[in-house]
Amino acid sequence: MWDLQQTCRLYAVTDRKLMGDLHFYDAIEEALQGGITMLQLREKHLSEAEYIHVAKQVHELTKRYGVPLIVNDLPQVALVSGAEGVHVGQSDAEIEDARALLGEGKIIGATAHNLEEALAAEAAGADYLGVGAAFGSTTKLDARPIDREEYRRICDAVSIPVVAIGGITADNMEELYGRGLSGVAVIGGIFGTSDVKGAAAHMRSLAEPLAMDLV
Repeated sequence: MWDLQQTCRLYAVTDRKLMGDLHFYDAIEEALQGGITMLQLREKHLSEAEYIHVAKQVHELTKRYGVPLIVNDLPQVALVSGAEGVHVGQSDAEIEDARALLGEGKIIGATAHNLEEALAAEAAGADYLGVGAAFGSTTKLDARPIDREEYRRICDAVSIPVVAIGGITADNMEELYGRGLSGVAVIGGIFGTSDVKGAAAHMRSLAEPLAMDLV
């Protein structure tokens, strides 16, 4: 069983478009070497068969570093690839269907944008929440920033880990301290840099103070 309060600390999310000249798998391994604690594979452009193939390859890397692999949106890909879990949208049906397919041993994360959605996702069986957008988003241009106090309200109301996502960088992460968050999800702040390993290590050091909120 994973201790998600710790495992969610630095949650890297892949985006192939941001990786530049660095090979996809090399970038992921550098992020793992830098200290990410969870990895979400988000490859929406792939067919299901291609997605499964990539997920299996990535899973070989994440297992080597003892980091859980989460597949975005597709429970079937998570099941076949052997990934540790899936991240789905905020609807009850998505969460419940994922649990029915994957069983109790897998991690199911869900998206939430406010307190109402967070409570509904927890009630439906989510193991952790991805809540945002913290600072807008470079990957979802229509994402609205969430009020900082809303993070505190959500963290106080639910008993599962809450991860902030959306536009989080080394320059703004400290604004999230003191909100009760278990971790941060980072995309461009890791994979959009020229030094993925160094960026991951720096972001990990900045994410560690979040644990002080959980004591």
